[in-house]
Amino acid sequence: MRRITSHPVASPPGERVEVQFTFDGKKLAGFQAEPVSTALSAAGVTTFSHHHKGGGPQGIFCANGQCSQCTLVIDGLPRKSCMTPLEAGMDVRTLVGHPKLPLDATPFAGAGKQALTCDILVVGGGPSGIAAAVELGKLGYAVILADDKARLGGKLVLQTHKFFGSEEDCYAGVRGIDIAGKLEAELRSTPNVRVLANSPVVGIYKDRKAGIYLDYKSYALVEFRALLVAAGAREKSILFPGNDLPGVFGAGAFQTLVNRDFVRPSKKVLIVGSGNVGLIAAYHALQAGIEVVGIVEILGKANGYKVHVDKIVRMGVPIHLATTVLSVEGEGRVEKATIARVDGSFSPMFETARSYEVDTVLVATGLSPCDEFYRQAQAFGIPAVTAGDAEEIAEASSAMFGGRISAQRLARMLGTNVAVNEEWIAKREVLKSRPGDWLARSPEIPEEKWKPVFTCNEEIPCNPCATVCPTNSISLKPKRGSLMDIPWYSRRECIGCGACVAICPGLAISLIRRAPGSEGEAWAEVMLPHEFEGSFAAGAKFRVLDKDAAFLEEGELLKKVFNRKNRTWLLTIRMSSRNASRASGVLVQDPAVTESRPELISSCPPDDAIVCRCERVTVGEILQFIRDNEVRDINQLKSIRVGMGSCGSKTCSAILPSIFRKAGLDPAAVEKGSQRPLNMEVTMGDLANEGNLGTGGFDEGGRGEP
Repeated sequence: MRRITSHPVASPPGERVEVQFTFDGKKLAGFQAEPVSTALSAAGVTTFSHHHKGGGPQGIFCANGQCSQCTLVIDGLPRKSCMTPLEAGMDVRTLVGHPKLPLDATPFAGAGKQALTCDILVVGGGPSGIAAAVELGKLGYAVILADDKARLGGKLVLQTHKFFGSEEDCYAGVRGIDIAGKLEAELRSTPNVRVLANSPVVGIYKDRKAGIYLDYKSYALVEFRALLVAAGAREKSILFPGNDLPGVFGAGAFQTLVNRDFVRPSKKVLIVGSGNVGLIAAYHALQAGIEVVGIVEILGKANGYKVHVDKIVRMGVPIHLATTVLSVEGEGRVEKATIARVDGSFSPMFETARSYEVDTVLVATGLSPCDEFYRQAQAFGIPAVTAGDAEEIAEASSAMFGGRISAQRLARMLGTNVAVNEEWIAKREVLKSRPGDWLARSPEIPEEKWKPVFTCNEEIPCNPCATVCPTNSISLKPKRGSLMDIPWYSRRECIGCGACVAICPGLAISLIRRAPGSEGEAWAEVMLPHEFEGSFAAGAKFRVLDKDAAFLEEGELLKKVFNRKNRTWLLTIRMSSRNASRASGVLVQDPAVTESRPELISSCPPDDAIVCRCERVTVGEILQFIRDNEVRDINQLKSIRVGMGSCGSKTCSAILPSIFRKAGLDPAAVEKGSQRPLNMEVTMGDLANEGNLGTGGFDEGGRGEP
């Protein structure tokens, strides 16, 4: 069963309309309006197309409309299946080679003109775009916010975990899926703002007009005075042989399927990248009942928050530092991944190679800002600013402040006398801070009354435990004098309510006390957070671990309480007093899942890795062309089809600088590639608006007539 019908913290959709469709002539069922790719993934389909170059199989990579890996022939037309809603009776077929131009003898019926105007066009409905639109609307500007998804919130709608930051300013301790709803509600109640959901901006033109693909069915031009680009970021591909096999996809695509669409696309995964995205993806996989064999990180230190690292490791997922992916193999899809340790120059040590039998490899190795429209606006002399990940890759909490700040900057550019809020700037700087110092804590000893034990020793921006304590017994220990200070037990008046345990985003707080009625001080009670299925009963035995995943002892469950507000189980476990203060969590995944087998290989052909996924061009082919033709302009690579595919070079452009470095050239000295007029595909019929009428809006039919 690939549909997720129950989840420990998220709520799967209620009743939905089931519809029938066909895939390569076979009858299948899915839910109306869900992406076609989701319905196919739920049915176990992993191959969506066979490439025209060699017939290689291709599957989902981004599930975000940024690449072309999921293109299918839907009702006779090539469509990105991750952005195409399922409808009853659809004829869906595997794309084999190049799509064919459909025959159409119908006479042209004429084009409908659709025109809108506004003061400011906001591109993107994530946390920064929403915050910016709200701020601009309050300043009296007529705003159109356009987003390519039906539901606003950006990546927040994929995040089932609780967020760090400040509870007062950015909903710390609240799950991302809930933050998205709060932000959208605020936006839709803001005057002067019109929302065009499910309507991507596809082009920016020098006469201050933008093309918008309304509901992916018709084309409209929006005339605007200024532009705010909050389009987010896209996931980076990385280079290893087999990186284009179905089953290799971005962590965001995985979170989309699991947390938004409630489909379990995998049974066993390997994750590449130990930043917060990779660590959280591991957590989401475990919550969805998917096994995680490990996380691979080429650096010698994990990149994410230490509390995330501790949380994942003690749940039974190892992090392999100074390790890289050598290859991914399989017949038609991922079946095996081989990894090896690297030396000081990041070269693989083949004698350390070992393999895992997995069906999925998640790539979580960084993001590239979607800032093309901003750069285009700059070239045209249009007033424009960026916000959120389009400006700087950071956490969503920072993006909310970034959106407000960018809105004020843009208003000043348009002549509004508004001062940029210095307090917001200061808060944003703290929220986007990298982790600070690691501070030691004095050990706690169980006493008669409950008291908290903190295992968050690293300075990160977070304070919900201090704001939720009903006795104000928790505060930030003053060192920096900011949100980066770590929490400590200050007033010593804990009543054992567990609110701090339940709200902590890092699951880094426990409560301890001496077991009532125990002889001497031999036994203690520990209250631990648990965000997994809770069907066990009192008397169950758990393997209790410390924050570094070292096994302490087997503890007995005394009781469990479900904190409904935070959707977190609070487990009270009886264990020895000597280990109680070190207890941080219980083992979730069987260690046998993470066992590997040695892989005896002496070499690896890294130049077989795919750079341009759309046109299937390898590292070796590009290097050879650069050297043979003394390439100094990325546009020259179009001769071998690099960047000429359906994604518009969105994926390969982030990798090409490393290829030029490998060829001995400074990427900064290489002329950048030219952008396409349209950012994504729009069919000719939709572009012409054949038979369509106007859409209404701010001053429709006035300025901006096509």
